[in-house]
Amino acid sequence: MIKYKNILEKLKSAGYNTGVLRKEKILAESTISRIRNDQPVKIEILDLICQILNCGLDDIVEIIPDEKGDKIKGGIDNHGTV
Repeated sequence: MIKYKNILEKLKSAGYNTGVLRKEKILAESTISRIRNDQPVKIEILDLICQILNCGLDDIVEIIPDEKGDKIKGGIDNHGTV
């Protein structure tokens, strides 16, 4: 599982609050909502955020191992969801 590391707070500190993100069409409201709820977003979005924050992926996401240690059953679809 991937957990976001306070992405919206970091963007806000860099001058990009959610209003600016929406108004400037940097991130859609649906993407902001997905980030708030630790739901998957496309890697291109995470790349954009890293560019804005001038940081690496490991600065904004944390990989948390599956509690059961089970492997993914069924794979990943075209939208990047399991």
